[in-house]
Amino acid sequence: MCFADLYDNIDLAEDYLKFCVHYALEHCADDLEYFEQGFPGGEAGLRDRLRNVLDNRFVRITYTQGVELLQQAVAEGRAQFQIYPEWGMDLGSEHERYITEQIYKMPVVMTNYPKDIKAFYMRVDEDGRTVRAMDVLVPKIGEIIGGSQREERLDVLEQRCREMNLDPAALWWYLDLRRYGSVPHAGFGLGFERLIMFITGLENIRDVIPFPRAPGLCEF
Repeated sequence: MCFADLYDNIDLAEDYLKFCVHYALEHCADDLEYFEQGFPGGEAGLRDRLRNVLDNRFVRITYTQGVELLQQAVAEGRAQFQIYPEWGMDLGSEHERYITEQIYKMPVVMTNYPKDIKAFYMRVDEDGRTVRAMDVLVPKIGEIIGGSQREERLDVLEQRCREMNLDPAALWWYLDLRRYGSVPHAGFGLGFERLIMFITGLENIRDVIPFPRAPGLCEF
């Protein structure tokens, strides 16, 4: 999206996810009732969880705040993780789900991740340590949407390439898009199978893949 910053990106991502949930509640009511009440192992309270998504503004926290919340939970004995959450690491599903399921009990948008764990094209913040990245985290899944404001400053983009051991010459076509000026821009992607898991309450992503794969069956 042209002329969009991180916060425009977050607003659109939240609206998009809410639209999908609203559409499912409006047009697939029988299916959702089945997944909640008739499906073996279905999720009790599925539709109430989905309505909670529509009725509340998503919580917004920074990555740094998220790590502090997780560390506090460990220190107070409220949580125990397989991997201790430390600043600079790529948070895992266990961390993301704890934040959404135990702390806030609703979707959370986490922003401003360390630049060393994100792609070179994400816009660097003024602190020089983080980038304008955003992830939408939801209960049961963890990350469902990921995106960022992109880096439009050519000199910073070239420096980020060198920092990440990428040859700027090999990315000439990408850098040329900004060589004669650019505009603030942002974007995101959504995991389709994760969206179906979130709306149906199914536990295993293998059950929602439209074209499942199996070992030895690919002919090409």
